[in-house]
Amino acid sequence: MSDSSIAEAGGGSEASRIGEVNQWLAHEFGQAGKELPHFEYTPRSVAYLHNLATLSKANAQSSKILASDFRIKASEYRSQAARIKEILENVGLAQEGLASNVVGSVQVLANIANLLNIRDTELSSFLIAMGDISLRKTSVEEKRTKVRKESKVLLDYTRKAIARLMYLKRILAQLEDDVAPCEVQMENWKTNLAVMTAKERQYLQQSANYKAMLNRVGYTPEINHGVLVEMAEHKKELEKKTKPINKTLESYLNLPADKALAALTIERKKREYADAEKRLDDVLHSALSPSE
Repeated sequence: MSDSSIAEAGGGSEASRIGEVNQWLAHEFGQAGKELPHFEYTPRSVAYLHNLATLSKANAQSSKILASDFRIKASEYRSQAARIKEILENVGLAQEGLASNVVGSVQVLANIANLLNIRDTELSSFLIAMGDISLRKTSVEEKRTKVRKESKVLLDYTRKAIARLMYLKRILAQLEDDVAPCEVQMENWKTNLAVMTAKERQYLQQSANYKAMLNRVGYTPEINHGVLVEMAEHKKELEKKTKPINKTLESYLNLPADKALAALTIERKKREYADAEKRLDDVLHSALSPSE
């Protein structure tokens, strides 16, 4: 099949759909006593109205079938009612000859039968219908009991949720009251943090300076407190040993650099020493003479 034939078939199908839609709309609006309004046909609107028309025709056909069936059943029921009426009249039980209370009872019985949705007034039909109602009642009561339990559980949950909500509201109010003090404390912490940050930078700089100083003086990690204590004790011992030598050397610090002058100075010191000893003897001798 060529493209032109396909287009012609599609166009023919579209035209037939539009014709069916127009026919259905005219029929429906005609039954309603209104004129068919003018509107633009689009593929989407035609497809929607065609489906709607198809469904409407199917429903109308089903309604006709059901109406025909109901008319047939009504005719059968009228025939059966006429036959039953004739039988009742023949046995002397015509409605006109019955007492008013009997007619009322029969009417009540008929109404009950209609309520129970039974087609006859046999005792078995009533028993079956009542049993069905009892089962439905039991089922409804069970469902009602279950719903009550669920409602009770939901009510408990609701109460707990309300109590929890009130508790959360109180907590929220307390937190809102604590916002201002906490903000003040946060500001203090920020200030302290800034100060501590500056101190940290200062200490880091001092630490770097001390490390550089220690590196300049030859400090190594092996030099610890114990080593420094040992070195101090060793220094004290050396000072004790060198103290007499220092005193001896101090006496030579005043000597001249020339050897001859130094010898003269030594001789003078010796004479001074001898004179001092002589004076000491004289003093001792003079001190001892009066006592003798």
